[in-house]
Amino acid sequence: MWSKAQIAQRASKELNDGDIVNLGIGLPTDVANYVPEGISVMFHSENGLLGMGPFPTEDELDPQIINAGKQTVTLATGASTFDSSMSFAMIRGGHVDVAILGGLEVSQAGDLANWMVPGKMVKGMGGAMDLANGARKTLVLQTHTSKDGDSKLKAELALPATALGCVNRVITELGVFDCNGDHFLCVELADGVTREEASAKTAGDLRFT
Repeated sequence: MWSKAQIAQRASKELNDGDIVNLGIGLPTDVANYVPEGISVMFHSENGLLGMGPFPTEDELDPQIINAGKQTVTLATGASTFDSSMSFAMIRGGHVDVAILGGLEVSQAGDLANWMVPGKMVKGMGGAMDLANGARKTLVLQTHTSKDGDSKLKAELALPATALGCVNRVITELGVFDCNGDHFLCVELADGVTREEASAKTAGDLRFT
């Protein structure tokens, strides 16, 4: 199986030169550490930043430069800052090439649930709904199963939806899976993972290339 670092590294291979990329909170932020050599991308943060650089060293720390997760970041050469209304105009206008988001569940139709669990504290959807619908391509990084062992790749969502038909590809510790409407298509298995294991841990219809 892949570690979290390997999931982020595999996701970085989905980036193309010149892409504008939004990274969701949590595991997706690690993708910035693995951008392939020769690929130049601009990282976007929905609080109003285009050209987000790496996390700062102690000498570079500026509490006024933060990402949407309230983590301090740096500005890359050529970066720009703006208000959140402009940032969401970029998202809703289709100017973000790739959104890499965390997930709680994904359906084989590409529906995404990542903002609330019934009965748990609800912090709000944030920008996830806009990103899932507005980005030209949406990748989801998540574990394949819950802590209880329930599959998070389902025929239909059990949790409240963030957006419908928005997810193109899911990357988990078991491999890479495309949402193809009436089934998931496995395009790559992680090292040591068998087709039988992936099928057993997928609640939706899983097929293989």
